[in-house]
Amino acid sequence: MDETSVPTARFEEHRPHLRAVAYRMLGSISEADDAVQEAWLRYDRTDTREVANLGGWLTTVVGRVCLNLLRSREQRREDPLESRLPDPVLGREGVVDPEQQVLLADAVGLALMVVLAELSPAERVAFVLHDLFSVPFDEIAPLIEKTAAATRQLAGRARRKVRGQAPAPDRDLARQRAAVDAFFAATRNGDLDALLAVLDPDVVLRSDGGVARARQTVVLRGAATVSGQAVMVRSLAPFVRPALVNGAAGVVVVGADGRPVSIMAFTVVEGTIVAIDVLADPERLAGLDLAAFGA
Repeated sequence: MDETSVPTARFEEHRPHLRAVAYRMLGSISEADDAVQEAWLRYDRTDTREVANLGGWLTTVVGRVCLNLLRSREQRREDPLESRLPDPVLGREGVVDPEQQVLLADAVGLALMVVLAELSPAERVAFVLHDLFSVPFDEIAPLIEKTAAATRQLAGRARRKVRGQAPAPDRDLARQRAAVDAFFAATRNGDLDALLAVLDPDVVLRSDGGVARARQTVVLRGAATVSGQAVMVRSLAPFVRPALVNGAAGVVVVGADGRPVSIMAFTVVEGTIVAIDVLADPERLAGLDLAAFGA
C-alpha cells in the first residue's frame, strides 16, 4: 500500500461507524452519507498522525458536521416536527446484511428516530454521542459550546423524553411479528375487538404522506381512533409484505398494480403495539429499493 492510500484506508475502516452516528443524528440516509463525506474532506486536510484515537476524533468531527446541519434545518423548518418521518432502513427477515447490522447496531427503531427528531440540536448531539456511542461529556461539550455539566443535563433531558415517548421494544422478533400479524388479521376481518386487543390503549399512529398525499399526513392517538382508521383501510391488508423496518417487525404495502403504497413500522412492547409509523410519501418510496418486496 503506497503512502497516499494509507489515510484513505484508515478512514474507510471507520466509515460504517461514522455513517451510523450520522444517521442517528440526522434521520436521513442521504444526509448521513453527505456528512460522512464532509468528515472525510476535513480529515484529508488535517494532519492526524499525532491523534491517538482516530475513531473518537472522527466521531466528534461527524458530530460537529451534523450539529451544523441540524441547526440549519431548525432555522428553515416550516412544517411541524411530526409531519416528516425519518428515513426507514429496510431488510428482510432471515437475511443478514452486514452494512445494516452496523447501521442499526443498537436497534434504533423508527419510533426512537421520531423522538430524536423532536429534540433540540444540542440535545440530540449530546444524547446520541453519549448514550448511543459512549463519547464522554467533556469531549461533547466543546461541540455544543457548553460545559461538561450542562452537556450532561442536556443528555439527561433528552433521555427522559426518549424513555417517555419511545419505550424499548420487545427484543424477541417472533413476538413482534405475532403482534403485527394479529393486527393485519383483525384488519382483514374487520374485527374491531381483536384490533383493540393488540393495540396499547395509548397507541400512536404517525403517517407521512409527503406533498402528494398531504391528507395522509396525520398523527392519531388512542386505540379506538387507530383501530377505526385501520378498519377503514382494510382493503390494503391482503397486499402487505413482511419486512424488517429499522430492525423491527414491519411491512411493505404493495398495491394491486405492484406499486408501493406505504412502509409501516411497528413498536411492540410486551406483545402489544404502542406505535405505528407509516411512510406513504410516493416520492420517498420511489427512492427506496423495494424490488425484494414485489414493488
